[in-house]
This record gives sequence, C-alpha cells and structure tokens, in this order.
Amino acid sequence: MRRMLAGLPVTERRLELAGTATAVVEAGDGPPLVLLHGGIECGGPIWAPVVARLAERHRVVVPDLPGLGESEPVDRLDPATFAAWFSALLRMTCDQPPVLVAHSLGGSLAARFATEHGDLLGRLILYGAPGVGRYRMPLGLRLKAIRFALRPSERNAERFDRLAFFDLDRVRREDAAWFAAFGAATMARARVPHVKRTMRRLIALGTRPVPGLERIAVPTTLLWGRHDRFVPLSLAESASTRLGWPLHVVDAAGHVPHVEQPDAFMEALA
Repeated sequence: MRRMLAGLPVTERRLELAGTATAVVEAGDGPPLVLLHGGIECGGPIWAPVVARLAERHRVVVPDLPGLGESEPVDRLDPATFAAWFSALLRMTCDQPPVLVAHSLGGSLAARFATEHGDLLGRLILYGAPGVGRYRMPLGLRLKAIRFALRPSERNAERFDRLAFFDLDRVRREDAAWFAAFGAATMARARVPHVKRTMRRLIALGTRPVPGLERIAVPTTLLWGRHDRFVPLSLAESASTRLGWPLHVVDAAGHVPHVEQPDAFMEALA
C-alpha cells in the first residue's frame, strides 16, 4: 500500500472513530471532498490514480473502511455502525459538509447514510453502487469472488480483474509498477481473517436495495462505467429515471473508471 501511494502529496494518520482505529489519507487544501472506496481489500489507496489532481482544488479525505485496508475491524458492520463511524470521520476531518464520492459497495452504504444524515453532506456522487436498485450479482462475478476469497492467488486475482476492467491489459501497460503494487496489497490483505469477514458482511449489506432513496435531499449524481460488468449501467439508468438524479457515463471503462480512465473520470466528476 505504501507503493500504491508512492510519490503522492499525501499525509497518513490514524483516527479513533466511534471506537475504531481508522487509517486515513489526506491531501490538498480547499473545500472538503471525501472518497469512499468499495469492496476492495486494500482500502483507500485504490483512489491513488486521481488523488493528486483532486487535491489541487480540494482537501481530499480518503479513509479505509473498518476491517479493510489498514483500519481495525468492527464487531458488526451494519447501517448503524457505519453511520456512527462515518459521522465521526466527517466531524474530525471536514470543516463543512463535504462532497462525497462513494464507489461500489461503499456507495450503497453512503446512499443509506444519506437517507438519514444528508445534512452532513454537501453533495453526493454514487459511483457504480448496486444499492440504487434491485441488484442481482452476476453469476460469473459471484463465482470469481468466491474463488478469490477462498484462495487469493495471482491466477484468481487475474480472473476477477478481467471482469472488473474493460481492458485490463491496457491498464497494466500504462502503469505496470502501480498495478503490481495494487495486486500485491490486495492479495496480502485478502489473506487476513478479519478482512475476509468484513468482505462477506459488506457484500451482504451493500448488494441490497437501499430503502428510502427518494428521501435523500442532498444533491445526488450517478457516475458509471459504460461497460461495468459488476453493476450494469442499466441499473443506473433506471435509478436516474426513477429518482431524477443526473447520470454521467465514462466510456471505455468497466467498474473502476478512476483507475482505468482517470482523465475521463475527472471530467465526469467535474
């Protein structure tokens, strides 16, 4: 994870948030922007490809979810526990309601949080989040996720990544050293028992439809990869129509456009 963040203008610290020691990366100055990762064992460093550019205009706050990355686990990852933890993070790191960009399963948690605590947010961007509609995990993804969880090997990681990315080979070619660090960090954390438990709980919670999305009062936008094979674009299109939320689509990208197409991701985010 140190190699994933190498050369970036960031600081790292540990915060005690609702009784959980939490790893937090911070960068830049200006209006606060919080980046919340999804179900990835290495945690917040997955945002490394875009942190420096975001930090040119914002104070960027990137936590590791409890039980992932270098944060301590919680006894039970449920909506109440997440809300207490995330509220504490916002109080300790943000001097005003921030923009929150929340990815994948983390986006589902963020949407649920916003239905009750939207006053703590300035704007919400839900990014590849399955909880915005009725979601059924694709069978191929389920099988590859189970295989990787049982045996976090390079071969199983390769199978999983080929689903996550629209063009995995191009991403590797463009920054082989960073991608190798990402793979090593993810596999190392995936072997830790409490990380395995957290991933199971996060998948169970984050793939359920979030009730009360119409109650979210904070301005909310959807951001999606056009070729997302984890959470199909059709789910976002349906939510956009149903809830009136704008939808921005990143072309030539799968589930993680901020890694695969960082320039286009930044344009969509802006």
